[in-house]
Amino acid sequence: MSDAFRDLPPELSTDLAYDTLAVHTGIERGTGVGVGLPIQQMAAFQFDSLDAAAEEFQTNTGSSYARIQNPTTKALEARVTALEGGTDTVCLSSGQAASFTAMLSACRAGDHIVATSSLFGGSVGLLGNVLPLMGITATLVANTPDAVRAAMQPNTRLVWAETIGNPAADVADLSAFSDIAHAQGALLGVDNTWGGVGLLCRPLDFGADMVTHSLTKWASGHGSVLGGSVTVGTAHDLSRNPIYTDGAPSLLAARGAGALAWRQRWFGASQLGMVLPPQSAYLIALGLETLSLRLTRECETTLALAEILNAHAGVGRVNYPGLSSSEHHDLAQRYLSGGFGAVMSFEVADPAAFLSRLKVIRMAPNLGDTRTLVVHPWTTTHGRMPEAARRAAGVTPQSIRMSVGVEALADLQADLMQALS
Repeated sequence: MSDAFRDLPPELSTDLAYDTLAVHTGIERGTGVGVGLPIQQMAAFQFDSLDAAAEEFQTNTGSSYARIQNPTTKALEARVTALEGGTDTVCLSSGQAASFTAMLSACRAGDHIVATSSLFGGSVGLLGNVLPLMGITATLVANTPDAVRAAMQPNTRLVWAETIGNPAADVADLSAFSDIAHAQGALLGVDNTWGGVGLLCRPLDFGADMVTHSLTKWASGHGSVLGGSVTVGTAHDLSRNPIYTDGAPSLLAARGAGALAWRQRWFGASQLGMVLPPQSAYLIALGLETLSLRLTRECETTLALAEILNAHAGVGRVNYPGLSSSEHHDLAQRYLSGGFGAVMSFEVADPAAFLSRLKVIRMAPNLGDTRTLVVHPWTTTHGRMPEAARRAAGVTPQSIRMSVGVEALADLQADLMQALS
């Protein structure tokens, strides 16, 4: 670390490594202060004066009421912001809450979203079932720049993609999507859950305007807590979005560069109450401190297993961008660093028989756990989607999705081989 930043708090230092930011950001310094993050569990916070109360309710920079801000959650938000290279973060009760908040921050009745079809089933549900009730329409297209460009409409306010598609493991061309969205004054939102809170990918560096996470996954790492986040970048242009330009004064005029983050906190936390409890914030913050260790190991194991399964006669198509044979390998090399992710999907002739024979690997609908988990997306995570939408997302009746944990490679390989035999 250079002398210029030696005395600055980690969140203000521009040259600290990911691993350092992950363990120090959000923790106060001083004699008698704990070296870890405290849990501050209370519903309301005191003010010294009426002026201080009035200012806080206008700015939301401190603490007033736990639905809007909590010190433990605020520390987690600072940590996620630092790791993603953003300017502000709001943490919410789940990844689904985060995606919903991000979409509502860019759209209102009469607006349109272009989204890639290779999405988490819950995101497809928001776009197809929830947002239409609010007068917001969406078009799902192939995960390519040409398809996104062709679907843009005059009222398109948001392009939505996932860094790595769930479960097809295709990689979004983030820079191209950013150019397409910004040419029309729209925003690019990216679900970066599979990007490991900036460890494998920081979409904001490639032109995205906001990124969301299911912090339930790799951020927490232990599969025992729900949480989500929305982080905004520095260069988003709101000047062609009526949400921010209508009115006198307009939201953009009143809030300036912080308007997008302000609307997200106002909608997701204050108005809709999708609040992350302080205990959950604490557990997620603890998980972030070991994320790089876990996910680096998991990526190495996943690549090894993908190569083994790709060569197995009893396995059909293997979807993993780390494979040199993957059609998404070039994009993965461009946008991913430190690994190609810890999830793959593959096809077997008889999913029920295969799943029933597993001894070490567990069947459960989660990702990012320290334990390796498998699921049959056709009947579970994507089971409520129409068949055409499932296939567009890369899901077939033979598909198995596997999130690789930290177990020994040899044990996982042995379990897969005996289940395939």
